[in-house]
Amino acid sequence: MVKFIDLFAGTGGIRLGFEQGLNELGIKTKCVKSAEIDKAACQTYQLNFNEDPYCDVTTLDDIEPFDVLLAGFPCQAFSSAGKQLGFQDTRGTLFFDVARLIKKYQPKMCFLENVRGLVSHDKGRTFNIILNTLKELGYFVEYRLLNSSNFGVPQNRVRIYIIATKAEKPKLTIQSDVGAVDSHSFKDNIQSNLFK
Repeated sequence: MVKFIDLFAGTGGIRLGFEQGLNELGIKTKCVKSAEIDKAACQTYQLNFNEDPYCDVTTLDDIEPFDVLLAGFPCQAFSSAGKQLGFQDTRGTLFFDVARLIKKYQPKMCFLENVRGLVSHDKGRTFNIILNTLKELGYFVEYRLLNSSNFGVPQNRVRIYIIATKAEKPKLTIQSDVGAVDSHSFKDNIQSNLFK
């Protein structure tokens, strides 16, 4: 059984993909904590998972042990659609609350998602701070830019996905893929002993 937490959970899209991916591998999952501050998103999450995720990540502290941290931390501070204030925007600093929880709980794996603009924000310095923070916490880090339309999602949306693992470097067979091409599956593209 893989226990996980779902931060900045929104309506539960990351969780759904994570659970379905592990289910394809025959691995059971249990969400031990979900956190979302937007009340409308919380209502949908509750309909989707029969859980109320209403919680402020900045004050989140007491969590039962978990193996995996999922976080689609706020993107407005890095998005080309916004002012791109990065860490100067309070929403941009929420990554450091994720880092605080990673440091305290030391999960085996972290899966982070954000807009593609995070990679180039402030000439790449913001992204390097995030990668270096994860490395300083003792994690091996890999990332990919992927278009969600390649994975059965009915939208053309490129996002950055960061995978950080504690025990071994992630072995991702998929490369960054921002165009619309054939569908991929979780099982075909991550090889790890983390869940064995």
